[in-house]
Amino acid sequence: MNKAPKQIERLRKLVGSFPNTTITVLGDLVADEFVYGEISRVSREAPVLILNHRERTVIPGGGANAIMNLAALGVNVLPVGIVGDDEPGTLLLEAFKAAKISTTGIVRLKGHMTTTKTRILAGMPHAARQQVVRVDREPAPIKDTHPVLLELVESAREYGKASDALLISDYGYGAATPRLLTFVRSDGSLGNIPITLDSRYRLLEYSGVTAATPNEPEVEAALNVHIGPDQKKLFSAGERLMKEMKLESLVITRGSDGMVAFEKGSSPVSIPIYGSDQVADVTGAGDTVISAFTAAIGAGADTASAARLANYAGGIVVMKRGTATASSKELLGVLEGDAVGAEKR
Repeated sequence: MNKAPKQIERLRKLVGSFPNTTITVLGDLVADEFVYGEISRVSREAPVLILNHRERTVIPGGGANAIMNLAALGVNVLPVGIVGDDEPGTLLLEAFKAAKISTTGIVRLKGHMTTTKTRILAGMPHAARQQVVRVDREPAPIKDTHPVLLELVESAREYGKASDALLISDYGYGAATPRLLTFVRSDGSLGNIPITLDSRYRLLEYSGVTAATPNEPEVEAALNVHIGPDQKKLFSAGERLMKEMKLESLVITRGSDGMVAFEKGSSPVSIPIYGSDQVADVTGAGDTVISAFTAAIGAGADTASAARLANYAGGIVVMKRGTATASSKELLGVLEGDAVGAEKR
């Protein structure tokens, strides 16, 4: 008997339960700025292109993109983080409010610069634009003794008590750190809710995490190993990371090779990429994956089901230009398409 229709129906029910699911996000909030221009000519000052400016957009990135993805899935999301008293900070808050996302857990810190990643894209009229260069504006590191961190701890505890899961989005900017999570957990107010982690640079420094969703290069860096195309090395690295971090589950994303889901006491599950491997843009795809995975875990899914749903969501956003989200409507649409395909097979 073909198990695919039952599996897809289970995933559809998960998506349908998202409006009854609440997720707290403790994360580094980033503004993704895109500046678009049409190629005019080559400069006489230097061997560079001169662009005629056409438009500029600023959208939530980093942990803020994870927040937007959760909202797009219909989840009740409670963000905790920091923005500066600058234009990018204002635009992030406006984007959250437009998406009906609470901003009471976000501290607007005077004198702080909102982390902003500016991508300059160029192209000819009616042609696809290509990224030419990226300029990052990053704030000075927040000191461990800064009082704003206590505000984040208190908000994360308060919201966590009312949530089905806590998502940690650590981009290395100081609002989501191993030390901060330890403080959040220290009073026991979170109970036994799942804690999921997306950390670019310090996976092994975290304790008390339920699940993590690193990509393969992040796993290689954390464990100082080379995986390559060797499945045996991949499974070994996943099992080692599970053991060292004391995880209940782990999802390793592998780009065009899909992902592998590990669950304590079960064999690894390889999940092929959804959709085409000719992607349009991978910007923010990791945020989408952990958002969909956390939403599913918060709704009661097992690791494999949560990973499959995250795989669909990731496949949707990489076909979009720029930082993007996958909505519950889009997820249900691709699940419906796969259900029809499974019935014909």
